[in-house]
Amino acid sequence: MQARGPLNGAITLGDAMRTIRTGGTRELEIRKSRFICTLARTPSEADAVAFLSAHRRAHRDATHNCSAYVVGEHGEISKSSDDGEPAGTAGIPMLEVLLRRGLTGTAAVVTRHFGGVKLGAGGLVRAYAQAVSDTVDAVGVVELRPVVTVTVSVAHADAGRFLAALHGRGLHPADVRYGAGVDADVTVPVGDLDAFGAWAAEVTAGRAALIHGATGHIEVPV
Repeated sequence: MQARGPLNGAITLGDAMRTIRTGGTRELEIRKSRFICTLARTPSEADAVAFLSAHRRAHRDATHNCSAYVVGEHGEISKSSDDGEPAGTAGIPMLEVLLRRGLTGTAAVVTRHFGGVKLGAGGLVRAYAQAVSDTVDAVGVVELRPVVTVTVSVAHADAGRFLAALHGRGLHPADVRYGAGVDADVTVPVGDLDAFGAWAAEVTAGRAALIHGATGHIEVPV
């Protein structure tokens, strides 16, 4: 069996990450004030800034549009804004919810429409945190696990046995191409690359050639 390509050897794609399953909105009413939390998946800081800017423009009539986001492969970039609420009572509690959940690639904005009753600092902290927490619960969380597309090339004589064994292993090729030989593109978790290569060699008596190609992530609900 041969393995070749730019990712042959150690694959460094990072660890699994958590993010929200999808964007969504949820409303919370506390003592006549409405707290409307909107979440969005934002792979980069530029995406987060663009989302928050657009949301503020669309809801400029609100009393406050407080925000927080976490981005980066390891959640290394995070920012928050109280947008006129007393310092530390809105953006930071929102950010702490995202960090406690281990999320990245996620932006949150809570639009508040003041209902005429002051909540006090403690009440604001609880309200903004709850608004984000409830919305995360509603939209769900997924784990993004790093994967590599491996192209397995086999002879026509080995193709039937290999493809049957592949399906038996619970792996379904994204594409199968027939030419001088048979090429099958298989998505393999980074941590399983060595085991997959050994298995492919066993199934084909060492006659398979493996090329490591595109990298990415698969989503697994948590």
